[in-house]
Amino acid sequence: MSHQIDSKTFNRVLDIGRPPNISSLFPNSKALIVSGKFVDLAMRKKGNAISIAANGRSYFIIRGALLAAQKANSCIIIEIAKSEGGANAYCAVNYWNMARIVDALCNELHITVPVAVHADHYGIKNRKDVETAKVEIPSMFEAGITSIAIDASHLPDDQNLLSSLELAPLVPKWAGLETEVGEIKGKSGLSTVDEALFLIQGLNAHGIFPNWIALNNGTTHGIEASDEGIQVDLTADIHKALAKYKVSGAQHGTSGNSSQRLREIAEKTRTTKANVATALQMISWGLEVNDYGNAILDETGSFIKVPGQGVTETLWAEIIRYATDKGLKAGDYKKLNIVFENKFLGQPREIRERMAGRVEDFVYHMLTNVFNAQDSAPLVIEKILETRSFDPGPKAERIEDPNDWTPEKITRRGAGIAGDKGGSGNFDD
Repeated sequence: MSHQIDSKTFNRVLDIGRPPNISSLFPNSKALIVSGKFVDLAMRKKGNAISIAANGRSYFIIRGALLAAQKANSCIIIEIAKSEGGANAYCAVNYWNMARIVDALCNELHITVPVAVHADHYGIKNRKDVETAKVEIPSMFEAGITSIAIDASHLPDDQNLLSSLELAPLVPKWAGLETEVGEIKGKSGLSTVDEALFLIQGLNAHGIFPNWIALNNGTTHGIEASDEGIQVDLTADIHKALAKYKVSGAQHGTSGNSSQRLREIAEKTRTTKANVATALQMISWGLEVNDYGNAILDETGSFIKVPGQGVTETLWAEIIRYATDKGLKAGDYKKLNIVFENKFLGQPREIRERMAGRVEDFVYHMLTNVFNAQDSAPLVIEKILETRSFDPGPKAERIEDPNDWTPEKITRRGAGIAGDKGGSGNFDD
């Protein structure tokens, strides 16, 4: 497929394909920011293809990921999670400024591929979180979010479903929607077919059709150095059981899994979205990584800085001193994003460009050589022109009886689901 689209067609797509919040926020923009629904549909149409959902922990990651998508002629998702960019964030990029950063960069860099802006892992852990969400979720869409993951997987199965049902009306009908069952905690507390069916069937009964479901399928967030990782067969079995509900898979904790395992996810499951977070952070800083972006540690357990890559050596030394003074271990370096973002931005142009460039190279490789996402951008444009709307509509229909899924029946059904939720703890990204 061609990378080129004539200006008349592109302007038409801009006019009809951008959702109302984006058109209102950026009335003169040439950035094709779209609903996450379109990205999912494009990957489904191409087949055995996955879009990277790049966790934009910094300006440099967003810049590099957008450049890579343009080069690959691929649509892409830029996202941030609640722990990264919520009210108590450890990143300068957040739910409320991410769309503005994406829009500005798309216009500066002449990015013409479709981009979804996703609020990932909007975590619900208790009743207070539900009430907070009733205020925050609308504010996020007002700030330019075009897709969201309502993640109540921390709760028992019935409360996960009930919380999701309560909050779903706050999500615009045109927006992408992700749901989750099972916290992402490695081989502990693996998701089951029964748990996933319970959640998707209950949502379906009430006319809610998620684009994606995320599972605990054996992977973890953050630095992963073991041979454990995504359980492809488990993922495929759950996706097969959900097939008639037409929900796609969202793969979390991608960093730390080999390219071969990720290719298997693309080839053998119905996954269309893969989150990449920690890898992009480490790559942008200039740390030595392996084939799949996992930081390599030396014999003392310290990161290895590649000379002439990422941040300056002087700034890296300052980062190490700060982390040492604060007693931060390798897995806690993510907390340095908000501390050092302005210092990153204050480096010379050539340093800033090599930070983003390293991300661009990695994301391009993943899009083209691992996830089969190249040339998916025209599929989004075709769908927008076909539907003549910023909303392609639901890809599923209601097949469950809502009378079988009242709150009382949900509670009874939930009590009968067998499953191991794994150990307790904080498994936020």
